[in-house]
Amino acid sequence: MTMAHLSEKEEEPVQPRGPRTLQTAEVIPLVRSSFAVFINSQGVVRPHNSTLLTPRVAGRVQIIHSRFEPGAFFKKGDVLLELDRTDFDAALAGAEARLARADAELAQESARAEQALLDWVDLGYTDPPSDLVLRKPQLKEAEANVKAAQADLIQAQRNLERAQVLAPYDGCVLARNVGPGQSVSSGTALGEIFSTDFAEIRLPLSTDSLPFVNLPGEDTETVEAILTDALNTAEKQSWKGTILRSEGVLDETSRELFVIAQVDDPYGLQSDHPRLRVGQPVRARIAGKVLRDVFVIPRKALRSPTEIILVNPDDSTIRRTEIDPIWSDESQVIVSHDLPEGADEWLLVMTRLPWAADGAEIEIIPAGEGPKAAQTPEVKTDA
Repeated sequence: MTMAHLSEKEEEPVQPRGPRTLQTAEVIPLVRSSFAVFINSQGVVRPHNSTLLTPRVAGRVQIIHSRFEPGAFFKKGDVLLELDRTDFDAALAGAEARLARADAELAQESARAEQALLDWVDLGYTDPPSDLVLRKPQLKEAEANVKAAQADLIQAQRNLERAQVLAPYDGCVLARNVGPGQSVSSGTALGEIFSTDFAEIRLPLSTDSLPFVNLPGEDTETVEAILTDALNTAEKQSWKGTILRSEGVLDETSRELFVIAQVDDPYGLQSDHPRLRVGQPVRARIAGKVLRDVFVIPRKALRSPTEIILVNPDDSTIRRTEIDPIWSDESQVIVSHDLPEGADEWLLVMTRLPWAADGAEIEIIPAGEGPKAAQTPEVKTDA
């Protein structure tokens, strides 16, 4: 072998590049639409009216009716408890006797006044008689005594009626504090009751969510809310509530605004819906505003909390895009801007891509066809 041959380097053959497999990604169209906002909150059921029941007269407890037991329901006007009537009956009899005596005295004074006028005329006096002659002061006193006796009689009748403690509204007994034979005064707490015509739930709303809900008194009269049991989530029970008002001031601690939701007939006494008991914690889903001309992006399409990947359908290249959601919930985020020009003609990547550089080309797979399309991936070779 000559030196020339030794100095020459043999050229290596050019190896052809192997096939390049594109990343595959499921995509969905990115279109503008309308989105109804629902705001989640939670609270505890409380009665609309809660009352410490007290008697209006003093006496001794004689009868406690079954409707005045803890957990018992009652109607407005039902007798819950009765006091001993003996003293009230005696007071009524005394008032009736005083009225009869006052009526008799008035009749006598009227007769004396008429006789005094006749005597004045019979005696031949020509001057008009004075009030004293006609016994007008005595007559007025007798009339006043009759009115006072009538007032005493009315008071005695009312006290007798008040010996029966009546329910002020339709409700339920929370607690009973007295027993038979116990002496009570007009300020003694007999027990605690609450109304059952409707219940209320105090629901907090964050200041961030306030622009997305029409509060009563601003743009609408009422706002609907769907309530569910916060304790037994397995039961698919729900109650329809109505938000009628807000408290008008922010809570000093949480800086939240509390709204009041109302549920009619919470105990199902007039309807067949399940009972919603006082003290029960509930979750609320409050109907908010409808956002129009927005992009609804599923959360699983987010690459980071504020980033999505778009695909240009013309050349199948991707573009990483930062977004600024105007609303979000547990399953989706809502975007109204901060998307590329003509974004409603782009596609949204739903698949997690291990490598996603701007401008990278991918294989587009319509959503729902991932497994089928993945069996025959597209392969491209470089020339």
